[in-house]
Amino acid sequence: MTQQTISLSDSAAKRIATILSKEAGKSALRVSVEGGGCSGFSYKFDLVEDQQEDDIVLEKGDARVLIDQISLVYMEGSQIDFVDNLMGQSFQITNPNAVASCGCGTSFSI
Repeated sequence: MTQQTISLSDSAAKRIATILSKEAGKSALRVSVEGGGCSGFSYKFDLVEDQQEDDIVLEKGDARVLIDQISLVYMEGSQIDFVDNLMGQSFQITNPNAVASCGCGTSFSI
């Protein structure tokens, strides 16, 4: 698998770049998948300083996203997007592997 299996929308890249520019010492947004959440798995977003040796790195403009190898298995083919609408602002992941998701959009099952 390569980093091309996960894409970053322009709006997500712009938002990540803005966040990173305001956070001293943070160089990337880490997106990971954890067990739990109302549908079985949930996405976790963290600002981090360093990447791990086996991280996949997505870069677009000044945005940098890190995904560990285990999370990559669950996220293959996904798009990371940033949505700003009447419901609020949030990062959303469109995951073609998810067979169900919860209303909050942060939990899914495969």
